[in-house]
Amino acid sequence: MATRQDTSSNDTSADERVYAAITSALLQGKLAPGAQLVERELAAAFDCTRGAIRKALARLGAEGKLTLEVNRGAFVPSPTPADIREVYRARQIVEAGIVASLCGSLSARALRALRAHVKAEQRAVKAGSVAECVRLAGHFHVLLAELAGAPEVAAFLAQLVAKTELYKALFDPSKLSNCSSDEHGQLVDALAQGAFDAALTSMRTHIDELEARVLAQASETRTSDLATLLSAAG
Repeated sequence: MATRQDTSSNDTSADERVYAAITSALLQGKLAPGAQLVERELAAAFDCTRGAIRKALARLGAEGKLTLEVNRGAFVPSPTPADIREVYRARQIVEAGIVASLCGSLSARALRALRAHVKAEQRAVKAGSVAECVRLAGHFHVLLAELAGAPEVAAFLAQLVAKTELYKALFDPSKLSNCSSDEHGQLVDALAQGAFDAALTSMRTHIDELEARVLAQASETRTSDLATLLSAAG
């Protein structure tokens, strides 16, 4: 009985380790679009069971970070330009509504939370922490939706943000994150001042520029040594 419990515990630990390593590799742009993640190779690279690998891949697939195909396996997403445009267009529409809802109506507590978040982003940039920069940059937008008192919108936006984070990592991994803390600070100032046009323009310009960079690189072909990269990421 103890042996089975130990094995289960080890598999759970391996599951989390594999999940974290693949997520990190994806967000750092280390895995090429369309690359296949082979269970056997991953199990060897992480020195764990294939069962632990399957759990991690299933979780990543459910989050949209990987594409799972029956009888074929797990693949890094390979979105088309049309797929990319559709997601960014959805973000433009959703976030325009959020800006309209918040502009000039942020409470002092909400402003403190937003400014504290921007400072955290700045610290992450100075520290050169890629994973933290990406996490904080994406959560800033979700935080705006949460402050607007729209949990369902926030949940939907979180899905859109996760997709654009992945697109950015796959096709434009040149910067620490897909957002600038300075741009976020300017947006917060505009919202606090009730400057709707400035806030809306700031948000739209940022998303337009990000989309343009990703689309410009989407036709580039990259290759990666999967086992080496994931072993390093782990």
